[in-house]
Amino acid sequence: MFESITESLQNVFRRFGIGAHISESSIREGLREVRTALLSADVNYKVAKDFIDRVAEKAVGQDVIKSVRPGQQIVKVVYDELVQIMGPADSALAFSQKGPTIFMMVGLQGGGKTTSCAKLALYLQRKGKSPLLVAADVRRPAAVEQLKILSQDIQIPFFSAPTANPVAICERSVTFATENGSDTVILDTQGRLHIDEEMMAELRKIKDRVQPQEILFVADAMTGQDAVNSAREFNEQLEITGVVLTKLDGDTKGGAALSIRAVTGKPIKFIGVGEKLDKIEEFHPDRIASRILGMGDIVTLVEKAQETVSEEEARKLEEKILKEKFTLADFLSQLQQIKKMGSLKDILAMIPGLGLHLKGIEVDDSEIVRIESVVQSMTPWERNSPEIVDGSRRLRIARGSGRSVREVNDLLKQFDAMREMMHDFKKKGFFGRMASLKELTKTTAVPGMAAPKRQEVSYEKRLKAREERRRLRRHKKKGGR
Repeated sequence: MFESITESLQNVFRRFGIGAHISESSIREGLREVRTALLSADVNYKVAKDFIDRVAEKAVGQDVIKSVRPGQQIVKVVYDELVQIMGPADSALAFSQKGPTIFMMVGLQGGGKTTSCAKLALYLQRKGKSPLLVAADVRRPAAVEQLKILSQDIQIPFFSAPTANPVAICERSVTFATENGSDTVILDTQGRLHIDEEMMAELRKIKDRVQPQEILFVADAMTGQDAVNSAREFNEQLEITGVVLTKLDGDTKGGAALSIRAVTGKPIKFIGVGEKLDKIEEFHPDRIASRILGMGDIVTLVEKAQETVSEEEARKLEEKILKEKFTLADFLSQLQQIKKMGSLKDILAMIPGLGLHLKGIEVDDSEIVRIESVVQSMTPWERNSPEIVDGSRRLRIARGSGRSVREVNDLLKQFDAMREMMHDFKKKGFFGRMASLKELTKTTAVPGMAAPKRQEVSYEKRLKAREERRRLRRHKKKGGR
């Protein structure tokens, strides 16, 4: 996600980090490169220009904070402006106080609108709602059947009336929802390969008849400026309330994500980050800005972990590690939890500082499958006591898993090294000093990660403390105690 713009920005920031002073000319030269990077990432020209102007205004001539390197200040200014153009965060949905809430999904063909309807329905269901999926796109071949199959996959009620016109279908669906206990209605409206008056007239008629609480424009993030231009046109015609950006996991540029809010004035509410129906996330400008700057996204990582692992499971695992009873069975369980969280490369990229080092490195998700096959070929006794796995057992495990004996040996060596590392951490009191993941999410965030608030100390106090440390070092060199 955003690999090209992240790499370009990092090259600029790397130069800013050299030396203790940054001149106005070096800032402006660096910002010219940032502007080029933004335009290369398919960011709207006016958005890129305004962005650079605001960063230059804040960065040039700014008083330098004594405790922060000038290069870090530039990064902070860029981070703040990225959040500004994509935000503020407004992913909250409007719900009706009386009668079912209606979400009208609009967009062009090929943008992922029908799949996004199902994803939104599953998201709302997990939030305690009772959604109804409505197939109102009767023109696209198989559109109705596609939504019906998706609704069956996630076990959510479905409504269609193929012989009726789209406006009538939408009206009937609201009545159907009221009679059958659905509190939210998601309308999958028609899309075409281009914007035309006939389509817009039909959508305006649906809007007038059913009075939706939300009109969400669904756009393919990988189409860049085409997505932005389409969003602007739909907004002018229908006055959309928000945007759903699909296929953001495959978008290496990020032009649509950086431009669409500034151009339309409407917030990005959700992003699609995978093909599976649970791969939809609320849009958080601060987290996306951290990802763009290569600083990870620890908050989203923690949320994904909390969705996958219960607090009780985490507590039991911690106890096993502290008592040095972590087994291959526990290791297998953890791998399976990681698989539920998504692509291994995406998970690693959310760890602050690690994403930048993954450039050019292929992170193979099949490695988890290989490990699973080896561990699952062991008996319960072998998983809980891997030290008993001798040569004959290794040969049997290799045959049972379809792997080589060498691969079995490698896994056992890696597991031993991991247990040794856990032992060292315990000896150093590492686990005792760690804050819980839940507490991390409550602390004040800095770009890319959550960290505890630090008490503000004046420059004079810091200077005085530094002089005291120097005095003690000089005294120690003279033989003092």
